[in-house]
Amino acid sequence: MITLRDVSVQYRLISEARRSTFQEYIIRYLKGKRVQTRPFLALRDISLDIDEGESLGIIGHNGAGKSTLLKVISGVIVPSGGTVRVQGKIAPLIELSAGFDHELTGRENIYLNASILGFSRREIADKYESIVKFAELEDFIDSPLKSYSSGMIARLGFSIATEIDPDILMVDEVLAVGDAHFKDKSKKRISEFRNRGITILFVSHNMEEVRNLCNRVLWLDHGSIKMIGDAAEVISEYETQQSHMKAGV
Repeated sequence: MITLRDVSVQYRLISEARRSTFQEYIIRYLKGKRVQTRPFLALRDISLDIDEGESLGIIGHNGAGKSTLLKVISGVIVPSGGTVRVQGKIAPLIELSAGFDHELTGRENIYLNASILGFSRREIADKYESIVKFAELEDFIDSPLKSYSSGMIARLGFSIATEIDPDILMVDEVLAVGDAHFKDKSKKRISEFRNRGITILFVSHNMEEVRNLCNRVLWLDHGSIKMIGDAAEVISEYETQQSHMKAGV
């Protein structure tokens, strides 16, 4: 389903003694003033094959490259080097608030966001009621999104994205959002995708969730593959390293 060969992603980071705001950076750039930057490799020569129906967990410290990897696979980011090949329709649960207009109502945002994900207007109309019901937003659906809490927006984003009938589901820490009731609903829906043979890429800092959902785990460390293999084995090695780091070993 997914093949990566020697994939790298390089960013340019502002490198100055005094931290500047983004606005200051843009003003200096437009005035032609020199802005010092330095290269940063978010991903380094990643080669990876993910099979149809596989549930792959992706773990690592903050900044290890987990979210960047998902964005490369989903086409949000173009890699600086290497090749990416993906077969099938992707449902990306990466940034649940992306693609929303906070001035529009929940109803209007369903049509807007779902169209961005590739739904036709008729498909959206057919799925509209189930999206609203799963998000539990019946009483608020005609209110502007700017009146929603972050949890309500996340629920709406999750509901829209998972109404797609995808070949590949990408999940990036979305189970950390919302109340316990909705988290349980979300876990069950993701498990249903797994049981149907949908390919899943699952990013989480919760090792128990990774163990329960994934049969194989990729451990990223500073943009490189540290280890990949059986979920229990990789998680055990990762937790051992984390314990040593906390103990200062």
